[in-house]
Amino acid sequence: MKYEQILKDFSWDKVKKHYSGNPDEVFNMAHEACDRWAKDPDRIAIYWEDEKGNEEVWTYSKLKEKSDQMANALRSLGIKKGDRVAGLLAKDMDLVITILATWKIGAIYVPLFTAFGPDALAHRTSDSGISLLLTNSEQTKKLEELEFDFQILLVDEKIDGKTFWEFVDSQSTNFEIEKIIGLEPSVIQYTSGSTGLPKGSIAAHKGLYYLYPYLRYALDIDESDVFFGAADLGWSNGLLACTFGPLSLGQKTVVYKGPFIPKQIFYILEKYKVTNFSYIPTAYRLMMAEGPELLKEYDINTKKFSSAGEPLDAEVVRYFEKNFGRAIYDHYGATEIGMMLNNYNITDMKVKPGSMGLPLPGFKVGLINEKGEEVKQGEVGQIALAIDDNFEFMGYWNNEKKAQEKVFGNWILSGDLALQDEDGYFWFQGRADDVITSSGYRIGPTEVEATLMDHPAVLEAAVVGKADKVKGEIVKAFIVLQKSFDSTEELSKELSEFVKSKLSKHQYPREIEFIEEFPKTQSGKTQRFLLKQRANSRN
Repeated sequence: MKYEQILKDFSWDKVKKHYSGNPDEVFNMAHEACDRWAKDPDRIAIYWEDEKGNEEVWTYSKLKEKSDQMANALRSLGIKKGDRVAGLLAKDMDLVITILATWKIGAIYVPLFTAFGPDALAHRTSDSGISLLLTNSEQTKKLEELEFDFQILLVDEKIDGKTFWEFVDSQSTNFEIEKIIGLEPSVIQYTSGSTGLPKGSIAAHKGLYYLYPYLRYALDIDESDVFFGAADLGWSNGLLACTFGPLSLGQKTVVYKGPFIPKQIFYILEKYKVTNFSYIPTAYRLMMAEGPELLKEYDINTKKFSSAGEPLDAEVVRYFEKNFGRAIYDHYGATEIGMMLNNYNITDMKVKPGSMGLPLPGFKVGLINEKGEEVKQGEVGQIALAIDDNFEFMGYWNNEKKAQEKVFGNWILSGDLALQDEDGYFWFQGRADDVITSSGYRIGPTEVEATLMDHPAVLEAAVVGKADKVKGEIVKAFIVLQKSFDSTEELSKELSEFVKSKLSKHQYPREIEFIEEFPKTQSGKTQRFLLKQRANSRN
């Protein structure tokens, strides 16, 4: 199939026929991703496995039954439509059924990443105003010094004398799913910017419908596939594109709970006969680093490889094409706009290594300048998505000001720069702001800087992204010390560990440089771009 043919044949009316509900009227994500497929008692939804080799097979029928019981459990705890429910767990099935149950009762799900520290959790749970947190006893240690007024449901401790699963099983299997209008909120996903604390981007139930062109054409998920999207459920790509999106197509989906180890990923690909695989560029780089000899130990029949989260370097694309017989198809998106620029697995398009690909069918993507005008071909502009009948920007939770800043005329801004070549392919040129992308995670410098400033040794802190061959970028911090402290290697390690303990394991500075003073404008603003130049000139 050719890309031009997809554009010619595409219509949103055709997409609507793939769903049970009407996205412009009643449309509940839990019904679309689970219940409508449960009529076939043998239809497999999820192959689940953890790093210890424990494994489970979940049918859509079982998924519906347990999420119905969990929905009744949530209601027994006083959770109602419109409430926010957060999950702070790894890729466990208790988390999966709770997410479905949250949508079933009309509540809003707030994803949390297990590597978050106390400060990161405090901001997200407070700003979203959650009523309940699903987590385990290990994660609750991070909450010990926080003040909060939400309920905590622990999956590894007893609830009224019952284990978590006994508590769920004690609930009725009869549940009438809440009738939700397509544009009602389903998810609040916190995303970092270059200024201020992370903002809660609101996704609607209808977002699953918007996701269809990406799932069908870019990932090329079809009925014969076993799909494995390894991204974490704490992020929108892992939650929607890699888990509940494929489930909404009735797919067999692999959910693996464990750290990323290339050899283990090869084992999972072989064991479950995965045909369609998606992960971040860092993972592909690490898989490449193992060398082709390791591949000979496995019988891998994966036919489609996709990548998202940060720019994918051409070397990795060529390596996979040579050793797997298939290039990695790179995809670009943002939390607020979805996956808008892609290389399409369904087509026979030429993959230009390093390119972001072509616009997603059904949407208008442009490159605009400071005046909101589309730039000429070959010129650099900010990637933007047209707001029209096919896309509604839901804004940020409790932050109308930031939402307004994201909209420019009839465009929603991505914050990223690109240019378009003579064939229509887009090429990433950097960020319009200072967000750091490391191993697929978007990291706002402000949050890291604020944490560093809490340390008694720090007078001033500025954080930038430094280019890294494996992670894309690493977090580098420039520090001006208080006069009573000396710049030692021990202090550098202490500051990194300080941030790691307070925020998360992916946000801490992997490099720290002590300097006498920061370059600043006449108004006193730190010129972070000069620090970034300094960091990258020393690679």
